[in-house]
Amino acid sequence: MPAEPGEGLRLFSVTGVPVFLAPSWWVGSLVVVLLYAPLVERLLPGAGAGLSLALAASFAVLLGVSVLAHELGHTLVAVRLGMPVRRLKLYLLGGLSEVVRTPRKPREEGLVAAAGPVVSLILAGGFGLLLLVVPPGASWLLVAQCAVANLAVAVFNVLPGLPLDGGRMLRAGVWALTGRRAIGTRAAVVGGWLVTVVLAGWAVWGLMEGSQDRWLRLAVSVITGWFVVTGAHAELVGEQQRRQWPAELDVRKVMRPVLQLPAESPVSAAWEASAGRGVVLVRAAGVVAGLLDGSAARKLAQATTNAPAELAAGPVRPESA
Repeated sequence: MPAEPGEGLRLFSVTGVPVFLAPSWWVGSLVVVLLYAPLVERLLPGAGAGLSLALAASFAVLLGVSVLAHELGHTLVAVRLGMPVRRLKLYLLGGLSEVVRTPRKPREEGLVAAAGPVVSLILAGGFGLLLLVVPPGASWLLVAQCAVANLAVAVFNVLPGLPLDGGRMLRAGVWALTGRRAIGTRAAVVGGWLVTVVLAGWAVWGLMEGSQDRWLRLAVSVITGWFVVTGAHAELVGEQQRRQWPAELDVRKVMRPVLQLPAESPVSAAWEASAGRGVVLVRAAGVVAGLLDGSAARKLAQATTNAPAELAAGPVRPESA
């Protein structure tokens, strides 16, 4: 899959799923470095600016790798369950696995959602075990921060609100109990709003106390709150759009196979080839001329068999899909 404009840098593919590094990831990593370097200087008295920046940059990279592992957990489980994944993208301070189809069962939703936090917990445990063998100093601090960061990622993502993993797990549970995905979505959206309220309270409390990390709290709360609110709203809108389809509608029964023919093909040949199929007429360089109108093609073929099929083409409209 070639990178689209604004897609970012393609790193590699896993089970056929391309992994991209969005431009915003560099911005997020720079923010991590700027915030983490002063912390290193406080926790390691005597550490110079060079060591502090080196540790901060290393932490930003390891955090990115940890987020990648988290998202790969989602991706690999989704692929295992037969759910195609379009791409995996790392951006700003997070990541996203673009699963193509909506889960058909609560079990699918729950397993895919839980995979990411499980990976983060495993990483937190692994870094925690490393602390037993790494000597005190700069390396120990880096490993400790990675353990804490992965634990924080796991805990935050299991909060019961969309679009977080915990919100998807909550939706899966309510869906399984009620048999209705829409009810699960509404419950998890409310959970997302509550998560945002808690984040706002955490930020305000830090400002009122005058804590040293009050501005960091505020920045994290604003960015994360915006992510949760917009994500929850998108999930709610998506659920409402899905409900507009009649429950008894089987898409497979209304689909038609599509045939592609050159726009200059004889109309009689195009009409005969259609045989109940949709026919897309294409000009040179792959430009779509339109869809063959069966009634118009039949009448034109009766009048003159060699007329170009494009003369019996209709426009491509959204309802044609």
